[in-house]
Amino acid sequence: MKQIIECVPNFSEGRDKNILDAIAKEIESTDGVKLLDVDPGAATNRTVFTIAGTPNEVSEAAFKAIRKASELIDMRKHKGEHPRMGATDICPFIPIANVSLEECIELAKQLGKRVGDELGIPVYLYEYAATSPQRKNLADIRKGEYEGLEEKMNDKNWKPDFGSSEFNAKSGVTVIGVRDFLIAYNVNLNTTDKKLANEIAFRIREQGRAKKDADGKIMKDENGETIKIPGTLKSVKAVGWVIEEYNRAQVSINLTNYHIASVHTAFEECVKEATSLGLRVTGSEIVGLIPKEAMLMAGKFYLARQGKSVGVPEKQLIEIAIQSLGLNDVSKFDPQKKIIEYVLAENKKSLNNLSVKDFADELSTDSPAPGGGSASALAGSLAAALSAMVANLTIGKKGYEQHFEELKKVSEECQKLKDELLSLVDEDTEAFNKVMDAFRLPKKTDDEKAKQQFAVEEATKYAALVPFKTMEKSFEVLKYVAIVAEKGNVNSISDAGVACLLAHSCCEGAAMNVLINVKSLSESKNKEVKKFSAKMKKNVEKLLGESRAMKQKIVRKVNGKIS
Repeated sequence: MKQIIECVPNFSEGRDKNILDAIAKEIESTDGVKLLDVDPGAATNRTVFTIAGTPNEVSEAAFKAIRKASELIDMRKHKGEHPRMGATDICPFIPIANVSLEECIELAKQLGKRVGDELGIPVYLYEYAATSPQRKNLADIRKGEYEGLEEKMNDKNWKPDFGSSEFNAKSGVTVIGVRDFLIAYNVNLNTTDKKLANEIAFRIREQGRAKKDADGKIMKDENGETIKIPGTLKSVKAVGWVIEEYNRAQVSINLTNYHIASVHTAFEECVKEATSLGLRVTGSEIVGLIPKEAMLMAGKFYLARQGKSVGVPEKQLIEIAIQSLGLNDVSKFDPQKKIIEYVLAENKKSLNNLSVKDFADELSTDSPAPGGGSASALAGSLAAALSAMVANLTIGKKGYEQHFEELKKVSEECQKLKDELLSLVDEDTEAFNKVMDAFRLPKKTDDEKAKQQFAVEEATKYAALVPFKTMEKSFEVLKYVAIVAEKGNVNSISDAGVACLLAHSCCEGAAMNVLINVKSLSESKNKEVKKFSAKMKKNVEKLLGESRAMKQKIVRKVNGKIS
């Protein structure tokens, strides 16, 4: 599955459009990256760029933007209301899809080293990438701002993580790190009373409100700090306000970690508190973009609360979330424009978007791709879909109560496998095309021949790894087929049987595609390539044997129940 990260570099320039355009041009020149937003501020003299895409490409775009900023922005002349330390003040990475915090941390370190080494700009790491507790909080690093940097950097406790400790007067320093995705979320109320909206905000936000004594005076501790009554939700910031355009009050919320406090958790908490105040929540709105995962989490929450299976297609989960959260209450929620993964989706032709007839027609032409690899992946996705169907037809049916929880998990996992195998339909064809592209490289000189041979072998390795991934996914499907064949609705046993045959056919077909690719690699002069070929053959043989054994076992069970 495609990895996606976001990067939100903040540049110390908010007034000169030419400079901002030059930085934007650097970002947009990078393949695999999309510039989602540019938000300049004249008073702060600062601009926030939002970019997203695949990890290495986003890192490259960030470096090019930092380099351009260092060329065009002179911190010795900078004035603005916002605290700042450098031409590129901060540059956080945010994991979005199929990428871990650890991977983003490594990316931040790589970028930090590159900025320090190649651009001569000192770099501090913060948040999840911080190298010490005192560097985790951005405010602590930024204390003293640009004007205090030269003195601060002479302190051994504030030696930069990368780059020289020598003060760079023109560019200052850059703070690079990793943080969670921030979801800006507003909950709508059937009132225009700001005080009531604020009351809900005080009750739910993490910092809560100031504690007061019997006379209404704010209470202090022995250090003179205000004593707080904490709110009910961690990782939540909130305030109440009135939006004239909507003629209603809202609880304006920042969810700083949606894995701790999700969108639906915040919504339900607002519903509870609003009800206690005699108010009604009429809906909510997402400001900016939201990760797909957050929407799927909400969809699953509301389906599960209804006692339904959450093993349904992604589109259905998102629609349930939209309806349940009332996301169309004050403005239209278009998933294609509001969910970050959909916004980033490439507009290339996808086999998955073809009708069944068109896909079959495409297979039948004299073009070598799509071919058996893509067809195998499609068979595997159909097997996963059938398995989810059998599980969902069993959940809620009398006489199968003891299997409901297990089958709910089966249906959910099979939906994931279905989508993963569908993505492999396209990836297999893309892998074949990469091999063809490599063969077309020039090979007139010895140097060109060597480069072409290397490119062909690398592309062929990839063309073998893709169908092997298909094999692995098909075997995972087969394990779930075994469960639905044994514990699923007996009226759907033939569907389980078909799922079994499709899953195993997927495995057999994908195996052939692995083997035909590694065959040519076995003749390579490169020892590592030959070793790769031999290893892949062994892996295929082992997995194929396991799939054949499981297929026979399931077919016997299915035939036994049918007869």
